[in-house]
Amino acid sequence: MTDQYSSHVEAANQEQRLKQHQRLFGLLSIAAGLIFLQGYMIAPLIPRLSRVFQVPEQTIGLIVPAYMLSYALAALFYGLLSDRFGRWPIMRASLLVFVLFTLLTATAQTANQMILWRLLAGLGASGVIPLTFALIGDMFPFNQRGGKLGLVFASMEGGMAFGSAGGAILEPFVSWQMLFVGVATAMALVFWRLRRYGALFDAPKVTAMPSIQQIFAGYRAVLTSRRGLRTYTYVMLNGIFHSGVYTWLGLYLSRRYDLGEVGIGLAIFGYGIPGLLLSAFIGRAVDRWGRRWLIPPGLGMAAVAAIVMIPEIPLNLTTGMILVLSLGYDLTQPLFAGIVTDLGTEKTLGQTMGLKVFMLFTGFGIGSYLFGEVLRFGFAPALAIFGAVQLLSAIVAIPLFNSEGPQTIQQN
Repeated sequence: MTDQYSSHVEAANQEQRLKQHQRLFGLLSIAAGLIFLQGYMIAPLIPRLSRVFQVPEQTIGLIVPAYMLSYALAALFYGLLSDRFGRWPIMRASLLVFVLFTLLTATAQTANQMILWRLLAGLGASGVIPLTFALIGDMFPFNQRGGKLGLVFASMEGGMAFGSAGGAILEPFVSWQMLFVGVATAMALVFWRLRRYGALFDAPKVTAMPSIQQIFAGYRAVLTSRRGLRTYTYVMLNGIFHSGVYTWLGLYLSRRYDLGEVGIGLAIFGYGIPGLLLSAFIGRAVDRWGRRWLIPPGLGMAAVAAIVMIPEIPLNLTTGMILVLSLGYDLTQPLFAGIVTDLGTEKTLGQTMGLKVFMLFTGFGIGSYLFGEVLRFGFAPALAIFGAVQLLSAIVAIPLFNSEGPQTIQQN
């Protein structure tokens, strides 16, 4: 009788933990979606902000690399600190800084002020998503992580979609300042709800901060392994491509089709929709069949989308290519994140995830800047260069990721 009672108690406890995990990752997914929403609502507004602050598009366009590069740099430290002090204290600080500087962005009076606030907001934002990925690595075995990563990426893709379209569509009615106020308010509410779940992920993984030598040894360990080097390299290259093309889509649509803010928002709305609808399915497919069947096609279809947009094509075809471009992202970056959760050790998971986010957002910052520089020669050369490099990377990825089967758990 005692054993039966203990079994019922354990079953009830497991069910309670499952519900807590579901609520926790639901809230963390919303937080990730809000971070991507405010990140992606910026790019379509570049033509509008250029007029507001009376500066060239390339100048106001610096708000994107300023945010992305500061986000990348801070991610290296958040991961290390969370290994030592626990995920929740670091995530809590990150959320508070993000809310503060997102609000301050709405007060910008000049382009330089806005660039500064975006840089500081990036420093705050980067403690949420990598630590969410690290938590998935903490709580679930490798062959169960695809579905959990799919949930988070679905929310991020939803943020992309609604940020891309919503920012451009709503700005004429509510002002760009109120867009940032709205995001900051929503994140503050998520933070308030998250407080009760802090105990679920508050335990440190190590008892002391590693030395500088140990930190670099950890990075060297994953970057000198064949699996780690190829994954991190592709994280950055893919980030360069997608950020470069996406950041300037608003200007592309404005110049080529003479669209205003609402028209840009409607045309770009598809970016993020495939991930919102398919991320959970992609995650389950990855757990069952592995990543080798999805990564090369994902890279290739994104390249094709950019190349198709080089000549003058109808607007509806361009809208379709934006959907394809987004699907290419969905078939690559979430899968790279899953591989990274299997690099290093349990005690260094925060560090390896921080490095992944560093590589991704460094790629985002470099890509948006490089595309803007090549754009001085026109959209056709910029799209041709970015598309050709991405297509080559897709071909090379076929043999490089061939070992990524459904049960791949390795360190080299």
